[in-house]
Amino acid sequence: MYLKRLRSQRIKAVLKQTDIAEILGIQQTVYSRYERGFQTIPLNFLIKLADFYNTSTDYILNLTNEINPH
Repeated sequence: MYLKRLRSQRIKAVLKQTDIAEILGIQQTVYSRYERGFQTIPLNFLIKLADFYNTSTDYILNLTNEINPH
């Protein structure tokens, strides 16, 4: 699954893949695979990133267009 919004949220926050990988405690190459859809992102990472970006997992997964459903 290609997570275009995961990438766009990172870019909007002016962060590099290495920054997000450090937050998640993983290597940059692993995070890159999540963004490009070559590897499925674990649910706990998806939740952590949704919290970090102050959005919902549904938004990141393209299930809604509402950025801040709170």
